[in-house]
Amino acid sequence: MRIKNHPVIDFKKKKKISFYFNNKQIFGEEGDTIASALYANGVNVFSHSLRYQRPRGFFCGIGKCSSCFMTVDDVPNVRTCITPLKEKMNVIVQDKVGILSNKKFFDRDKKIIDVEIVVVGSGPAGLMAAITAAKQGASVILIDENHLVGGQLIKQTHRFFGSKEEKAGVRGIDIAVILMNNLAEYKKYIKLLLSTSVIGCYKAENNRYKVIAVKKDKDGDNLIEIYVKRIIIACGAMENMLAFPGNDLPGVYGAGGVQTLMNVYGVKPGKRVLMVGAGNVGLIVSYQLLQAGITVDRVIEVMPKIGGYHVHAAKLRRCGVPIYTSHSIIETYGKGKVEGAVVVEVDDVCNPIPDTEQNVECDTICLAVGLTPSIRLLDQIGVRTEFIPEAGGHVAIHDSSMQTNVKGVYVAGDSSGIEEASTAMIEGQLAGISAAASLGYDEDVREIKKNCRANLNEFRAGPFGEIPKIGKEKIICCLKEGGINY
Repeated sequence: MRIKNHPVIDFKKKKKISFYFNNKQIFGEEGDTIASALYANGVNVFSHSLRYQRPRGFFCGIGKCSSCFMTVDDVPNVRTCITPLKEKMNVIVQDKVGILSNKKFFDRDKKIIDVEIVVVGSGPAGLMAAITAAKQGASVILIDENHLVGGQLIKQTHRFFGSKEEKAGVRGIDIAVILMNNLAEYKKYIKLLLSTSVIGCYKAENNRYKVIAVKKDKDGDNLIEIYVKRIIIACGAMENMLAFPGNDLPGVYGAGGVQTLMNVYGVKPGKRVLMVGAGNVGLIVSYQLLQAGITVDRVIEVMPKIGGYHVHAAKLRRCGVPIYTSHSIIETYGKGKVEGAVVVEVDDVCNPIPDTEQNVECDTICLAVGLTPSIRLLDQIGVRTEFIPEAGGHVAIHDSSMQTNVKGVYVAGDSSGIEEASTAMIEGQLAGISAAASLGYDEDVREIKKNCRANLNEFRAGPFGEIPKIGKEKIICCLKEGGINY
């Protein structure tokens, strides 16, 4: 299942790593996660449901769901999609509720750290927030639960649109490298904590906040208590799911999960794919599947027209991939894994039209049906959230400087409303400069904010920016109506 040849990414052969799966020795490669190594070995069933013992497999690839939970070295409920593979690991399918072993989880005393700014999430928004604040001279801790920096950028092989300032014409994977290099330039000011999960954000004394995190390393799990003056939440978003019979079978993935396996770890998610959703993500990932040597049977879209850029749709059609609008999936079937699906034509109110069912033979269903902002930490710290459909669901209410109704707490990227990675970077820059300026680091602040807002307005000026623009306008209206408490 390894990708041998790719027109964009050079998947070089790496050092083999020996580990055990259900007490049988198998091999992965250096840089794999447990999940990617298992998939490369043809293993796609990670657990079974508690009640009906239905098989479960990989779905999101970013640690946001429970589909990949397994017991690793006697520790239950390990998120194998974001846990790096290590030599001699013992991985067991977890078919029952995880049973705690006698293993000591916190092997050392609690660490206490003081810092000016904490940024949670090292995707495009978080990276830009950390770099921008550090440029001003603020001390920053950048935290991410994944073991890699870059968020969605590290899986995006397409070239970006927009202006030169937002890396137009540059591939997402190359933008990730640029930002990582920028991060290294400011290592004097930025402390990076990877494989670290933030489990709590609270108000503390003296106008500070307390961030509780758990860092995983070779010596065990370590509890970290961080006292901070400003917090920037850039946690991204979670994949949406559709309700249909068989949607829990191994082989049903979120589009981001497919990209992670394919573009980060060089592992094929399957051999023949049905893509559900013809927005930009569905169209782009379909083309990336073709680049990886995987057949895309078709793309289906429930709406009467394609939702993404037509240049992406045109590339697919030139490659012989049909796109069916006003079509939806009604069932996935298979014994223990996806073996096919049934799709149907729908009318103008999305009801199935009788006698239009078609059987599609495939081993992979890729759901590109949108994202939901990740707001759990924002909720925990008391940030006001509202349901705004145009922004992707429940989002944090914030002002034009990305500050929420809780003074000192900022938001950026998909956590503040679902948009493109380009706008996430601009919002990250805006949040970073705003947080730093509130601490007294105010060099060129007015000019930087002015440029950020102008660039955001430019991105949202076109037809594909209309819905996000409406979402942001509603967020500002909610802030004005509800008032602010600082």
